[in-house]
Amino acid sequence: MSDIKQVDVLIAGQGAAAFAAGLYSSRYQVNTLIAGEQFGGETAIGGTIENYPGQPDIDGFDLMMKFKEQVDKFETPTAYSNLKSVEKNGDVFRAVLDDGTEIDAISVILAVGRERRKLLLPNEEEWTGNGVSYCSICDAPLYRNKKAAAVVGGGNAAVEGAVLLAKYAETVYLIYRRDKLTRPEPILLKVLGQTDNVKVLYSTEVTELVGSDETGLTGIRISQPLEGEDELTIDGLFVEAGADPRLEIPNQLGLEINPDTGEVHVDKGLNTSVEGVYAAGDLTDGTDLKQTITAAAQGAISALSAYQHVMKVKSNQHESAAMAGVSGD
Repeated sequence: MSDIKQVDVLIAGQGAAAFAAGLYSSRYQVNTLIAGEQFGGETAIGGTIENYPGQPDIDGFDLMMKFKEQVDKFETPTAYSNLKSVEKNGDVFRAVLDDGTEIDAISVILAVGRERRKLLLPNEEEWTGNGVSYCSICDAPLYRNKKAAAVVGGGNAAVEGAVLLAKYAETVYLIYRRDKLTRPEPILLKVLGQTDNVKVLYSTEVTELVGSDETGLTGIRISQPLEGEDELTIDGLFVEAGADPRLEIPNQLGLEINPDTGEVHVDKGLNTSVEGVYAAGDLTDGTDLKQTITAAAQGAISALSAYQHVMKVKSNQHESAAMAGVSGD
């Protein structure tokens, strides 16, 4: 047992929800451990952020550093390894990290986010934040007065992104691999049809990213030529092909999954269907607005719920110990 870390609250993730949960949990003075391999989550790789209150025009990585620095003031440890498995054993959860570390925790907060669907093209990862983005709502204002931008996708997020970008860039290309937009809400399609500077390219895919490590993205090649050209010069590419919640650990624990969204179902206290397990951020169905600010808010709420659970479990343990002592007398 000496090699197994004993904590009150185990937080899985290193994004906004995880650090906010870590901050609040630390302030409640319960033994807390944050575990996650990717620092900063989606926020850290999202480029410049202009809509986080109190921090106008800040790089996402820098914002996450501020989150972490605030948590570090409480000397809350971080394990730079992802959660590999978790199982419940009475009032305790036994967790194992990818690096083999074993942890016993009274409560677990899952803030592991989502996995963005990518185009899987060369340089896509390297140029993320330097011409390639996965969040139109976050980054559209950065393209004010730019010549052109492109959005890939065919759902609500793609159409919303294209319409929003059209308020900033001179021309926006909405690139969709099918021959018709059928998934977006009718009202969005109506607005799209009224937005003159959005050009929809049907039955088209992006086949190559054009640019260099010095310039970042400068253009794309497409499968169907536009006016005889298969290369478009653009300032930014927004991949809005959706994102999938990371459900490996939730499925291990048997958490309830929202059948409509594929997200972990939570209540207003961010409780999941398993007592002692909480979920926060983009993993949950707690809100449709997937932003840094909402993830941080959910992290704070989940920490309160986890703290209350820890106090209840410890109180019960003390009562049981006391009763055992009386019986022993």
